[in-house]
Amino acid sequence: MRDPHTYQGLAWVAAMALFMQSLDATILNTALPAISMDLHKPAFEMQMAIIAYSLAVALFIPLTAWAAAKFGTLTVFRCAVFTFVLGSVACAAAPNLESLILARIIQGIGGAFMMPIARLAIIQSVPKHQLLNAWNLMATAGLIGPILGPILGGWLVIHATWHWIFLINIPIGIVGIWAAGHVMDNIKGGEEKLDWTGFLLFALGLVGLTLGLDLLGETHQNPFLTYGSLMVGIGLLMIYVMYAKGNERAILPLSLFRTRTFTLSILANLFIRLSASGIPFLLPLMFQLSFGFSAEMSGWLLAPIALMSVIFKTVIGHILNKFGYKTTLISSALLMALGIMAMAWWDNQTALVRIVMNLMWYGACMSMIFTAVNTLAVGDLSPSQAGAGSTILSIVQQVGIGFGIAVSSIILNVYRQFFGNEGELLQHAFSYTFLTSSLFAIALICTLVRLHKTDGDHLRQTSKLSD
Repeated sequence: MRDPHTYQGLAWVAAMALFMQSLDATILNTALPAISMDLHKPAFEMQMAIIAYSLAVALFIPLTAWAAAKFGTLTVFRCAVFTFVLGSVACAAAPNLESLILARIIQGIGGAFMMPIARLAIIQSVPKHQLLNAWNLMATAGLIGPILGPILGGWLVIHATWHWIFLINIPIGIVGIWAAGHVMDNIKGGEEKLDWTGFLLFALGLVGLTLGLDLLGETHQNPFLTYGSLMVGIGLLMIYVMYAKGNERAILPLSLFRTRTFTLSILANLFIRLSASGIPFLLPLMFQLSFGFSAEMSGWLLAPIALMSVIFKTVIGHILNKFGYKTTLISSALLMALGIMAMAWWDNQTALVRIVMNLMWYGACMSMIFTAVNTLAVGDLSPSQAGAGSTILSIVQQVGIGFGIAVSSIILNVYRQFFGNEGELLQHAFSYTFLTSSLFAIALICTLVRLHKTDGDHLRQTSKLSD
């Protein structure tokens, strides 16, 4: 075991990894119009550059525990950071959209391993009495990334080139690889046999489904490839369900869904993503292509979402303790839907104060609903189920981001074809997209109504809420 003085260093290494990952998840949004122009692709068809990263993270998260046990935490962490940086360099050098998507997949593979391995290293190495300080230090970096990402992305597009939104990962990654060698032990575990059959069925099924949804959002699509991908993806996922049913050694055991609150929380997570996760993708496009704002202005306008999310976390515990999980979640879902609907009445003459207030409202609702539903998801699982439950939750969160963006893109494409792509007609397309997206919140509320009034009571007051 390393010297106790290295515990803080280990937390800093994990913080650097989380900062890179959270920054990269948001920095691309404001730069998409500039990237699309350089790569000669319509800005409305750039969504796969974001989806590919989230999908890759979701696909490879289930392999992290197995890889750490087999190769050691330090080895896997360093390889993950190197892969992430390599993907960043490839993104900056991408000559076309297809190359950028491939590079984002490489980034996502690195990102899938970075944070789970860093968390595992902290759990294995840091004494219990110092664990909270390590978590807080790491979490702070994760909260700064989403605030800084849109602003930095917009600033770099205006004052440098879009390539720098990826190249800034190089020095951070190099420092992380070097520092990890000084503060992280290469701890291995009992090597477990990996369920490769289940992994391949699940991974290929998700790839097919996500690719099909993305292709549906494009103006010019190949029907055979589009619907073929959807059918193959759905078919493989159905086969996985049959394969995993009753199989406790499956990579993602279905027995977890016998826990009612876990099932409802996972379903709620998907509806939250469908109704709200496309918003950070749609807003920069609307601000720049419809309102005529600069990329830098678009970045500053997105910052209130993340800033309010951070600020609101300080009161979420008090609200849940006072009103309970069911009441809080249903109220938050309703307020979130109203916040998204309000965006449909914006135009290029709307006062910036009104836009900022609306985005702060949306950010607060998202912070509340995600914290509550994610805490409730794992609250009733047994200790032996907690690891698998946390993995499934992480996968659903990442896949949900991709699905939310893909569905938003499909809806926007339909309305663009109906209204048009210029001026006020384009603004109508965005407005109706926001209104349609808010309808998913109705399904969310119907899901949350099935919660019991007492669900989550054992998590109140003494619980440590998580995002």
